[in-house]
Amino acid sequence: MIHYALKCSEDHRFESWFQSAAAFDKLQAAGMVACAVCGTSAVDRDLMAPRVSHGSSKPAPAPAKPLSTPASPAEKALADLKAHIEKTSEDVGRDFAREARAIHLGEAPSRAIRGEAKPEEARKLVEDGVPIAPLPFRVGRKSN
Repeated sequence: MIHYALKCSEDHRFESWFQSAAAFDKLQAAGMVACAVCGTSAVDRDLMAPRVSHGSSKPAPAPAKPLSTPASPAEKALADLKAHIEKTSEDVGRDFAREARAIHLGEAPSRAIRGEAKPEEARKLVEDGVPIAPLPFRVGRKSN
């Protein structure tokens, strides 16, 4: 495993682990490495200081920080948005497309809903003028 500091074309900086330098190069060439903040695939390695071990002495451990703690203001904003959506909307699960259409047609009470739809179901809803939007996370599930 190799750890890289990364930077996108919008000057956002973030870090990620890759199986190897070749794996990073392959994923980057395929456009599969995306900025953790803005989503652009114009990402490259950033300058970083190597960690060099001197003899048998171990380097000082980094201060412990829970993984659940947001690392940036963008992650904090995303976590707040997720909490707000979970609190203020009804989870209709896999019935999302049917329920969204029923609300749009006035056949079901108007309310905020969330759930899952197959890509073709979502495409049809958009084509029919049903106001929907994808979420940048999976609501109700822990995310890494």
